[in-house]
Amino acid sequence: MTSYNLLIGIVPRYGGELLTQAAVASGAGGGTVIMGRGSASNIILQTLGFGDTAKDIACVVVPAEQKAVIRDSMTVATADKKPHFGILFSINVSHFIKTGKKSGEEYSMNDKISHKLITVIINKGFADDAMAAARKAGAGGGTIISARGTARDGDAKFFGMEIVPEKDMLLILAESDKADAIMEAIRTLPCLEKPGSGIVFCTPAEDFTLLGRK
Repeated sequence: MTSYNLLIGIVPRYGGELLTQAAVASGAGGGTVIMGRGSASNIILQTLGFGDTAKDIACVVVPAEQKAVIRDSMTVATADKKPHFGILFSINVSHFIKTGKKSGEEYSMNDKISHKLITVIINKGFADDAMAAARKAGAGGGTIISARGTARDGDAKFFGMEIVPEKDMLLILAESDKADAIMEAIRTLPCLEKPGSGIVFCTPAEDFTLLGRK
C-alpha cells in the first residue's frame, strides 16, 4: 500500500498559494491554505524572521515516494524570497481516505499510541455534519478552522479537490482504538460521496496531555 506524508509550510499571508501551486506543478493533487498568525518570541524572530504577523499555513498530502520531489519544488518556488521567508516540514500520515472510494481503498498504519489526530478537509458548511457523525462513532469533540482550497480546476488526481473557495478543516483528537470507526463514519457521509469533495487523514498524536487543574 502507498504511504503518505503531510507537508506543512508556514509563510507570510498570501504566500500559501505559492507553495501549493508549486506542489501541484510537481505532482500533488492540491492543497489547503489555513489563515494563521505568527507570535514568535524575539529569539525565534531573529532566527526565523517571524513576528506577530498574518501567516498562511499550506497543507499538502502527498505519497511518500513523491515527497522529496514535491518538497524540493516548494523550496525552489520561494528561492527568490527574503531570507527566513517561512518554514516547511512534514509529518507521517497514519491513515488516509479519499472521498468517493470504497472502504479499504486507503493507506492505514497501526501505531501503538494512545491518541490520534483526525483531520477532515471538507467544503464549507459540512464540518458540523462530519462532527456529528464522529460523535456517534465515539469522538468527544473537535475544532473547526476556516480555510481555502487551492486545487486546479479539472484536477482528478488522488488529492483532486474541486475548486471551492472556502473550506472547513475539522480537527478531532480521538483515542486510538476509536480512530478507525470515526474515520469510517465520516467517510460514509452523503456530502463526501462525490470524488474530490474532501479528504480525511489521521496522524499520531504523541505526548498527549490534559491541560488545566487536575
